[in-house]
Amino acid sequence: MTQRRAQSLQEQIKRLIIDRRLPSGAPLPTETDLMELLGASRNSVREALKALQAMGIVEIRHGFGTYVGAMSMAPMTEGLSFRTVAGHYRGEDSLLQLLELREAIETGLVARLVGDGTGGGPGGGPGPGELAELERLVARMREEAEAGGVHAGTDRAFHAALYSGLGNSLLSEVLDAFWDAFHRVRTDLADLHQDPMVTWRQHADILTAVREGDTLRAESAVRAHFGNIRARLRSTLPEQPVSDDSSVTQKTAIPPQQC
Repeated sequence: MTQRRAQSLQEQIKRLIIDRRLPSGAPLPTETDLMELLGASRNSVREALKALQAMGIVEIRHGFGTYVGAMSMAPMTEGLSFRTVAGHYRGEDSLLQLLELREAIETGLVARLVGDGTGGGPGGGPGPGELAELERLVARMREEAEAGGVHAGTDRAFHAALYSGLGNSLLSEVLDAFWDAFHRVRTDLADLHQDPMVTWRQHADILTAVREGDTLRAESAVRAHFGNIRARLRSTLPEQPVSDDSSVTQKTAIPPQQC
């Protein structure tokens, strides 16, 4: 089967999912039915389904059938992770580039959240529920900082809660993908140590600006937060990184860090 034919079959299956409005978890037609619908051989249909499974578009349950996949950002996270690691070992500033991309997204989002009436609270900022959750997380950060270190989960929850008021589930998934990719490719070559009280204060500054509806201050606080991470990252990256194994993108090899 030619590459063009393979891609055509994949596109036809994706179009079938869209045209039939099939949600995640819905069963797809059987292989026999797909062969008839697409005018393709069994092997060609199977190869197309395997390719779509790798993208998270379908899920093959052996012995049960094929279903519409969860369509998560996992393939995107894997791609970002691999590209960043590969670039790092080619001597590129790929980890810094990934951080700067996330910074650009979050800086723009916080300005939108506070400044254009998108959020659920007065003036467009977070509503009372979101603010209460952010207050709780910042208070927990302080407790954790005083105990020796802010937990990565608390840090991540703060960033997720900050933009939850925008009501965009796809945005939340994209931010999660960037978070996962960044943390999965950090190794001891980029061990970022920071005073946990600084981590707490930076997030407290972001919350204060958002609560007060000060767009410029909120944007500045987010930039300062990422600028600090960027400065520490630049100071710890080796000039000539050396790969010691092929599993640098595995989650188990990379301890979580505050970001």
